[in-house]
Amino acid sequence: MDARHPARLSATTRPSLREQRHPNSVTAPPLLRGSMPPRPWQGFWSGLGSAALGCLARQLPPRVHAAPQNVGPGWEHAARRRRLTFLTLTLTITLLAATLFTTLQPAAGPGWLQLAHAVLFVVLTTWVATGFVTALMGAWVLLRGDPHSLSASQVRGQPLADDVRTAIVMPICNEDVTTVFAGLRATCESLAGTGHGRQFDVFVLSDSREPGIIAAERQAWEDLRAAMASETGEPSVQVYYRLRRRRSHRKAGNVADFCRRWGRLYRYMVVLDADSVMSGKSLVTLAKLMEAHPRAGIIQTATQSIGHPTLHARTQQFAARVTGRLFTLGMQFWQLGESHYWGHNAIIRVEPFMRHCALAPLSGRGGLSGGILSHDFVEAALMRRAGYEVWLVADVGGSFEQQPPDLLSELQRDRRWCQGNLQNARLIAEPGLHGMHRAMLAVGAMSYLSAPLWLGFMTIGLALLLMGPGQPAGASPLAGASVGLWLVTLTLLFLPRVLGVCAVLIKGQQRSFGGAWRLLGSALLESAVALLQAPVRMVAHSVFVWVALTGMKIEWKSPPRESAGVPWHAAASRMGPIQLAAVVFMGTLALTHPDLLPWLLPVTLPLALAAFTTVVTGHDGLGRWARAQGWLLVPEESWSPAVLRKAWRHASVLLAHRGLMQAG
Repeated sequence: MDARHPARLSATTRPSLREQRHPNSVTAPPLLRGSMPPRPWQGFWSGLGSAALGCLARQLPPRVHAAPQNVGPGWEHAARRRRLTFLTLTLTITLLAATLFTTLQPAAGPGWLQLAHAVLFVVLTTWVATGFVTALMGAWVLLRGDPHSLSASQVRGQPLADDVRTAIVMPICNEDVTTVFAGLRATCESLAGTGHGRQFDVFVLSDSREPGIIAAERQAWEDLRAAMASETGEPSVQVYYRLRRRRSHRKAGNVADFCRRWGRLYRYMVVLDADSVMSGKSLVTLAKLMEAHPRAGIIQTATQSIGHPTLHARTQQFAARVTGRLFTLGMQFWQLGESHYWGHNAIIRVEPFMRHCALAPLSGRGGLSGGILSHDFVEAALMRRAGYEVWLVADVGGSFEQQPPDLLSELQRDRRWCQGNLQNARLIAEPGLHGMHRAMLAVGAMSYLSAPLWLGFMTIGLALLLMGPGQPAGASPLAGASVGLWLVTLTLLFLPRVLGVCAVLIKGQQRSFGGAWRLLGSALLESAVALLQAPVRMVAHSVFVWVALTGMKIEWKSPPRESAGVPWHAAASRMGPIQLAAVVFMGTLALTHPDLLPWLLPVTLPLALAAFTTVVTGHDGLGRWARAQGWLLVPEESWSPAVLRKAWRHASVLLAHRGLMQAG
């Protein structure tokens, strides 16, 4: 028997017996089956009824407390204080903005329409204010630290026991094989370099259907196995490959299938995405954090976007590094042990995950029923309901992912996320969930519902203005309400960007971004691109919400992992209807109400240029030029971590080999 796998057969009998059992058995360890039964959902209205009965009986709905009950560090009390502060600041900002808006709102149109306009403004301002306050708290943490959060420094220098077994699982489905296995090889080599490689096993879990991709995956897996073999013939990191024949419930079903087959062999599992790259140090640190905190069920790393050369991807990774880290630290600050799980680059305690986090399908028909699409928020909520904590740890480092290379690819991804997040809103009233995770489910839905709400707000505002009395020459009917709205909204939206830049300067990190002047110029460039793309996202997300609510079928397809540029015909076919509507609207407004047109140009002009913006920002050459000039730099480019350099080198070798094979 192999000491690493008690159920493993001897080397002399393993191949023949495995091949007789199952075609996949030669590529994976022997099965050690476990159960992962899903608990049926009670449903929204039944959940509300249970909550009402629980309140009447002065009891909360029953929760499962299976986690170790050792006394925690007191983060719960800190979380309550911080959430109260968060709520107070958000409501104060909303109240001030609402007071300003109602004072400046044009007195035109029926009262019910004015009321609807004011209600939408309050809802949207509250939504924007939550992000603003989160960024403020993130800036505080960046400058002052946080004694209540989990930190990689807490386990620095601590050993990792030999019996701590961790699986690294990477679910894939018709992905770019070069991206997947170049990043995975770099991750495995980095892990082997820590000296803990034998405590980790890697599983590539394929749901691919196309024969050519399946063959390429097999070959890439065999090459990776050969590359990881040591001089003695034993691999420094064991890498397995499984092709799933019954492809049910997409990624969540693939991970659950792994847990039922091999989950009992491992204490923890790290879930990766197809474009994930993680350093060995970060993986070992996650396992140590789990060992040090037995109440932790999920620990999520703060991933850094890196990789694509397009202008779109470069602006996204710059924004994530400068402004996005404030939001990450802010969420860590007020969520603490009831935080996010984003579905990848995170470590999970396997036993409670199998017992409590299986996902039953949602009953009913239509787009908001069936299998859970956005599984991560739901799994985090179930883990917390079971009594375990969910942490976001921002200082682990060495955790990377790719952003979509262009706007069309991003919207393709958002189409799926939109339906999944709206679907999750049906679980808000599920018995036993903690209030923090109910709020996260609502926030996930609101991240897409806000788009049609903004569209409705602007439409009603325009209708009220058109119903109003005529204005003297040179006076715009928007001079009151719109100025107040824009000042409040722009302050809330763009002050986090200013805070992010100031934090870089205060911390003395500007050299990693190309210097102070390039940092400021890059921030302006990123803001300009964001202003051009925001109206397009608003319209696209509004369509996605409508499609999801009307029950239209979703095509599950991963966005492209490699940047190939956006052809003009593709951009025109996808953005053409938006452009045409914007041009017709602008022309009509210019003929009938030319005084309104300048005030609406920040929204209508980007829509009229949607195809042009998509092609330009998705172009490799422009992004490479910006990189050569030192614009939109991030520290990982100024000084690339070793694991990223290896991933890029392996990708270039694989691409060159593929080119030679095609030429031959």
